[in-house]
Amino acid sequence: MKKRTQDISISDLLRGNTRTLLLAILKDGPTHGYGILYELERRSEKMLEFKQATLYPLLHDMEDEELIVSEWDVREGERPRRVYTITDKGQKELEKRLETFHEFSMTMYRIVGLNPNERAR
Repeated sequence: MKKRTQDISISDLLRGNTRTLLLAILKDGPTHGYGILYELERRSEKMLEFKQATLYPLLHDMEDEELIVSEWDVREGERPRRVYTITDKGQKELEKRLETFHEFSMTMYRIVGLNPNERAR
């Protein structure tokens, strides 16, 4: 993950929300690990860049928690790859996490005196 400023690490702010991001990407459809990494980078406009070593242990934990399932996609002439899909339990978890995130972010805006649509100066 990369930093945008010298003083505040994006990874510090991200801590605790990584699963929410992964579930949100998988909500849009099954995909493989590289596709998840690509979407994280694309949707964050390259602000978030995860390494495979960070991603795969999280995906395995989420699979153990039954938030996602995976299966091998084997196509002739291509390397087999694992495709991840959000489960009903994962969808419910995402909904709870998004509600909590919304409440938290609105509280932060109120505390710091910003409108959600403006940048800090």
